Amino acid sequence: MHLPLLTLLTGVTASQFVRPPMLRFECSQLVVDRIDPLVNPGTTPSPHLHQIVGGNSFQADMRHPAHDLPSASTCTSCTFSEDFSNYWTAVLYFRARNGTYKRVPQSVSEGLKGNGGITVYYIPDTKNQTRVTAFRPGFRMLVGDAMATSPQEPRKVCHRCMPTSGDNSWLNCADPDTQTLPKEFCVGGMRSVVTFPTCWDGVNLDSPNHQSHVAYATGAGPTDSGPTGKCPESHPVVIPQVMYEVMWDTHLFNDKNLWPEDGSQPFVWSTGDSHGYGQHGDYVFGWQNDTLQRAMDSRCDGNVCKELKVQSAEDAMRCTKARTVVEDIDEWLTELPGNRTVY
Repeated sequence: MHLPLLTLLTGVTASQFVRPPMLRFECSQLVVDRIDPLVNPGTTPSPHLHQIVGGNSFQADMRHPAHDLPSASTCTSCTFSEDFSNYWTAVLYFRARNGTYKRVPQSVSEGLKGNGGITVYYIPDTKNQTRVTAFRPGFRMLVGDAMATSPQEPRKVCHRCMPTSGDNSWLNCADPDTQTLPKEFCVGGMRSVVTFPTCWDGVNLDSPNHQSHVAYATGAGPTDSGPTGKCPESHPVVIPQVMYEVMWDTHLFNDKNLWPEDGSQPFVWSTGDSHGYGQHGDYVFGWQNDTLQRAMDSRCDGNVCKELKVQSAEDAMRCTKARTVVEDIDEWLTELPGNRTVY
């Protein structure tokens, strides 16, 4: 099994490293659907496919305050039953030599149970011990650019080709993580990571591009976790660092007879991006009452927290919903959902 994203550090073995406290928990698959209430609110279908986890009130239009996630949801696919937030990313497809596409299945990170989905992290200030301010109802944000065709700065969306076991590096999108998709067989599958900003302007719950109201801290090292740098004056409020870890079971396609004859990498995001730059992460806050603030103040660790209610993995996996856009997404397809042009 893979060691989690949380083991660390050149020259430090897993047994020597004591990681700082941070929430780390599984959110099983809620639905895979072609709607996007953040970038394309009210539009059905949206341009490309997403995999979504969290509260089951997820729908094409979730504008605040009309849509309140905790009161509108009846269940969540996440470990903590008071977390009705929604988290979503693009979907990975394999493009075979004959030009057909197959959705890449997902697996669960080490030590967790669930049905694919996303491992979610909430990381407090692990270096300066500053109290972080939990998000407010209606808060939302986006990392990455679905239409990116070149490397992005800051480097906060990345991929790693995993070994069968023993990956003991805690790296926040630093080497050997890359913004491009792996160009070789990944014997242990591929991991994608999305890391959100840790500074907020303290006023706006959203912004037109879903990014300007938040900012990355400056001065943090490439392997630092959490809000460890200095927030700019324009964004003075320190917020928890949200991070997604997604495991893609690519080893099923480790067959030279399926890969392109020229040996080029065959994976493509549901956006149409075959380079890797188009992976992105969307977040809509939906924790009930002050539960997240209490968890951060208590520096809760892992997927157990005395401040929070925990549901079983079986209950979390039972929280699903039907797709809004009914289309074939799982068979061998002649084109990506939404007829996306591959670039």
